[in-house]
Amino acid sequence: MDSGTNADRRPPPHVCAEPRDLLTLLADAHDRQDALRATIAASWRRSGAHGVDVDVPSAPEALDADRLAESRAAHPLEPLLPMVRDLLRGGAADADQYMVVTDAAGHALWAEGPRRIRAVADRVGLAAGFCWSEASIGTNGIGTALATGRPEYVYAAEHRVRALHRWSCASAPVTDADTGDVIGCLDISDTVDRLHPSTVRLVRAVARLAETALESRMRRRDERLRETYGRHLRELRGEDGLLVTATGRVLVAEPDRWRGHRLAVPVSGAHVLLPDGRHAVAEPVGEVYLLRPTGRGEHRPLLALGLLGDEQPWARLGGVRVPLSLRHAEILALLALHPRGLTGERLARYLYGDDGSSTTVRAEIHRLRARFGPIIGAKPYRLHGDVDADFLAVRRLLGDGDVAGAARLWTGELLPASESPVLRAERDDLTVRLRDRLLRHPDPEPLWTYTRTLPGATDAEALRRLSALLPPSDPRRPAKSAGSEVRGRV
Repeated sequence: MDSGTNADRRPPPHVCAEPRDLLTLLADAHDRQDALRATIAASWRRSGAHGVDVDVPSAPEALDADRLAESRAAHPLEPLLPMVRDLLRGGAADADQYMVVTDAAGHALWAEGPRRIRAVADRVGLAAGFCWSEASIGTNGIGTALATGRPEYVYAAEHRVRALHRWSCASAPVTDADTGDVIGCLDISDTVDRLHPSTVRLVRAVARLAETALESRMRRRDERLRETYGRHLRELRGEDGLLVTATGRVLVAEPDRWRGHRLAVPVSGAHVLLPDGRHAVAEPVGEVYLLRPTGRGEHRPLLALGLLGDEQPWARLGGVRVPLSLRHAEILALLALHPRGLTGERLARYLYGDDGSSTTVRAEIHRLRARFGPIIGAKPYRLHGDVDADFLAVRRLLGDGDVAGAARLWTGELLPASESPVLRAERDDLTVRLRDRLLRHPDPEPLWTYTRTLPGATDAEALRRLSALLPPSDPRRPAKSAGSEVRGRV
């Protein structure tokens, strides 16, 4: 059986002409756990360790309406929902059973089924927004499949919680080829007299089709990333280097033998260990990271800056993230914009206007050097080593014509609270350039990404344009017209 292991000596139960003896036996299992299959017994032990009460009446609600809508829109399975629905509910059309799709934590994002069972399902929390992890509701198809990483069938009183004894469920986890992580679970549930254990084969097959579709999308995305960012590797002129995704997969490499390897997830400015024992600094270039190997034990510093959006600005040096005050963020932004350096007088004028004082700047630079060391240079003031800032990356992507990539990196305006005249000009210019490209772009996806930021959610012209680009059946269309979803709330 799909859900069994070599340790299971009993076959999974199934509905037969006389199910009452089986139901009685399983009900007794709450006192005699030797009646359980090994898979179920292991799940019961986990459920007990989580402190799950066998008399809890329902799964707990975990997501309110707003968080549910945001979780659905952001989940990788959302574009595949029509296929999953057709295969699961179409394949089970004769029995007309209940379909649930969850995220990796067991939160039910979609739950659909016939009217005859909907009210009963609602009473036990088998509905969108409720959590079906083992820690929340004990042994059940969804939670146990997520815990074991394989398809599972849970029948009647095999459920740890008594309120679920009249239910059976067949579930299969879905793994993302990009990250290698389980991202959700597909489930068919019904009352014990209507769900045969062979249903788990259907659910497993649909989960595999979903994984194949996700992998195909990943391959297409990989090809786009190679075309967009491959020049960074070519510019090394034969030196060793790698382009790596944000999930640590090597897209392209020199030497080519590294291609296909999975490395530690890169962090801007942090060192990554390569397959040959050397280190490389993760240098962000748009949506990927460029890794240039150094000698063994030799490290090259990279200062990364996150200055877009309403969240507190930050810097990362040597993989350590440091929150920044507005004034320090302004100074670092100005030095990043002027790699050749600025005199104290000019930096003061760029920060404060005509009333700026180089004495005040000198004190702030002293504080910055205390935090970041010699990467902050003097005479003139400048940044030593490699620098990458999110607003500069957006500017580069727009220059390369990669509007979609720029929209994905743009989380809001550059230091929106800054009154620096130079940074205000840079902020306005970058926002106008991005917005102009988005409004003229034929693909709605970059514009959708933009409208999930705080400025985009209130941009009436962008919302009208998005409404015109999206087909009438697209669920994002009415939501975005109302401007109800903002990335910062996710």
